[in-house]
Amino acid sequence: MANAWKRESNKQPKHLSPVLLLLSLPLLLLLFLFFFNARSPLNLPNPTLNVPQVYPIPPFDCFKSPQAHPVVANIVENLKYPFLYSLSDFGSLPDKPHKNIVRFLKGKPFRKPDISATIQQLLEGMKGRNGLVLDVGANVGMASFAAAVMGFKVLAFEPVIDNLLRICDGIWFNRVADLVTVFEVAVSDQIGNITFYKLVGRLDNSAVSATGAKLAFKSNEEIALQVRTIPLDELITDSEPVLLLKIDVQGWEYHVLKGAVKLLSRKKAEAPYLIYEEDERLLQASNSSAKEIRDFLLSVGYSHCVQHGTDAHCTKA
Repeated sequence: MANAWKRESNKQPKHLSPVLLLLSLPLLLLLFLFFFNARSPLNLPNPTLNVPQVYPIPPFDCFKSPQAHPVVANIVENLKYPFLYSLSDFGSLPDKPHKNIVRFLKGKPFRKPDISATIQQLLEGMKGRNGLVLDVGANVGMASFAAAVMGFKVLAFEPVIDNLLRICDGIWFNRVADLVTVFEVAVSDQIGNITFYKLVGRLDNSAVSATGAKLAFKSNEEIALQVRTIPLDELITDSEPVLLLKIDVQGWEYHVLKGAVKLLSRKKAEAPYLIYEEDERLLQASNSSAKEIRDFLLSVGYSHCVQHGTDAHCTKA
């Protein structure tokens, strides 16, 4: 037995041949990948994954658009949730600069827009609720950013490219690219195209009606543009919750509202809070009236409207 043990102990241990080792490596790698993938949490469904909403028209792409210049931007004064926005109108330089440029040069913040304060006051009571804020006639984003910096998702609609580029500035300055989606479109009651009048030096007064655009600034030059139109009902699905709808379109409000019949016809608990500009002169310039709007709103259940300056605030009682 001792000799047998010695004979066994003198034997050299067997090693895998190089050829066999090379052949076995791919098999080992495949087995490793199989077990790794089987255990990996990446293969499990992710319930928190946000799938982007698909819209019938593409959103405006700020990253592919040209950079507006020069850029004059500043923070807004006296808001609980401050934000920055970029001016699109500079006034008549150098003699009569925009008032906010004068404030900027004095080291002061931009003046607080009334609509920004209104939006934040309303949304303060809606915190924790899921839903969109729709900003129709977004201008440079003073309502959109007021909502976005509070954490609300916003769809902003603006047909004037000069203003769109300033909204893009604000999206970057306020770090809200994940909250604000912008559309280069005029909201109306039908799909198509329409002539839109851009008012040079007062882009916030640009309008579908040439008369309405120049109502307060008769000496300013107007430029006629063809812009795309779409109703809100074509963009907002029945399952998409909407908390607030703000409309400021220089007299075209009735057409915007008519294009949102389904949205506005939702039951009280799901119908959006409505703010729209109700300026009789501008409405008449677009062949509508405050009475026509109020009658329409009553027909879809908005029976309670209160006037705040030139804005009407409407809810379902």
